[in-house]
Amino acid sequence: MDETTPVLIGAGQFTYRGDPASSPSPNALLKIAAERAAADAGIGAAGLAAIDSLAVAGFTIDAPGSTRTTIPHSANPPARLARDLGASPRWAVYSHMGGNTPQQLINVLAERISRGETELALAVGAEFLGSAMKRLTRGLGFDDWAGEAAEELPEPDRIGDPRSGVSPYEARHGLNRPINIYPMFENALRARDGRSIADHQARMGRLFAPFTQVAAQNPEAWFPTARTAEELVTVSDKNRMVGFPYPKLLNAIMEVDQSAGVIVASVRKARELGVPEDSWVYLHGCADAADLWYPLDRQNFHSSPAMRLTGKLALDMAGVNLEQIDFIDLYSCFPVAVEIGAEELGLAFDDPRGLTVTGGLPYAGGPGNNYAMHSIAAMMGKLRAKPGAWGLTTGNGWYLTKQSTGVYSTTKPTKPFERQDPKVLQAEIDALAHPAVTETPQGAAKVETYTVVHRREGPFMGIVIGRDSEGRRFAAHTPGDLATLAGLEQGEQVGRPGTVGPGPDGQTNLFTPA
Repeated sequence: MDETTPVLIGAGQFTYRGDPASSPSPNALLKIAAERAAADAGIGAAGLAAIDSLAVAGFTIDAPGSTRTTIPHSANPPARLARDLGASPRWAVYSHMGGNTPQQLINVLAERISRGETELALAVGAEFLGSAMKRLTRGLGFDDWAGEAAEELPEPDRIGDPRSGVSPYEARHGLNRPINIYPMFENALRARDGRSIADHQARMGRLFAPFTQVAAQNPEAWFPTARTAEELVTVSDKNRMVGFPYPKLLNAIMEVDQSAGVIVASVRKARELGVPEDSWVYLHGCADAADLWYPLDRQNFHSSPAMRLTGKLALDMAGVNLEQIDFIDLYSCFPVAVEIGAEELGLAFDDPRGLTVTGGLPYAGGPGNNYAMHSIAAMMGKLRAKPGAWGLTTGNGWYLTKQSTGVYSTTKPTKPFERQDPKVLQAEIDALAHPAVTETPQGAAKVETYTVVHRREGPFMGIVIGRDSEGRRFAAHTPGDLATLAGLEQGEQVGRPGTVGPGPDGQTNLFTPA
């Protein structure tokens, strides 16, 4: 092998379930994961101090438009962590938002190593909304976090795409919340396949029940509890509807306290550090791309060209096919992400290999932008335990928007690592035809997809993506009376006619079903 071949040498995960008043600070969570990754690699504190590159996945509280301003924000998480590790990396970045981020960071670091720009790198991330939200609601304060957060540090260098996941038009109609928009993808998929609502609910339960079984065996899972398919989809006081058709147990859980990190090195550096070769895991294939950025621009709401093309490119780069893959982890924030991901890759949703190695975001935990770091860490353990096996992981950012894929194995590469410039794949996706969009629809229209958003007290808002008489796509709300909202959940609404025009607030459109 070329000495600049990138290799994953260590991984660490941490989950805190204790008293929120004593919860680790965000930086402490990062440090714990880093130290566990270093211990796994056998390089200890000295090895961490020697990193020349550091990539930190962005905290959810730093997302554009975040309202969590009372939680302390660190001015520069990479700089703060580097100092605590005694490291002086010459390249340090903090990511923009997206669940694809960890895989993308590994892809970038591997490319840097192959070019001789990096020799020893740490990719790490954390989420702390679990304890942070409990502190807020219980009036516990953040005195033990505030000092490091308020420290004067320069702005970090950022990596990734900084754009918001939706346009202002989409945001006005509530499409800027995952719990609102992912149900719309799900309803579009169900309608395309012609399943009844009852049959599709049962199908989602069958899809995610095996995920809970994997989570039950995962010591780092947030909810290590096996559940039946029926339990997942039956609406109850403890499993209320959130965004039709998703009850609470089908939604990613973001209010967790979890961190994970991965150490990547050149073959030369790994040997110099004395890391045993039987623990090395190689990134054989990778790819990154985004679907048409804004949801209203998509070709439809039941497919993902970016998922399909990044999967194909990563497998081609690795020189393996899907049948050779032994372990799989598909990004699983909501059922539709798994359903579309599996379909685009050519997997059956009941594939006997399983579709997760962690238990997935609703059960293992959906720590903001860092879930995929946990899946990569877990995948490393699977591959080390079965030398020569192959693993595939995917990451998904925003609203089925940004996709990153990795193919891993302990098998030694037979060719140099060469990552294709993501711009090549992106140009192919951006050139795809898509419908026109209007912000001022008027007159006859029909539903393309929809959801009903619930509070604890019950349904309160209907959202429609529709087509006007000229085939142009639009977003709108529905009347908010309980009869209308209840009716939207009682039968298939995709294709239902109605009329659309300006809403009473002057800011949103109103679709009134016929």
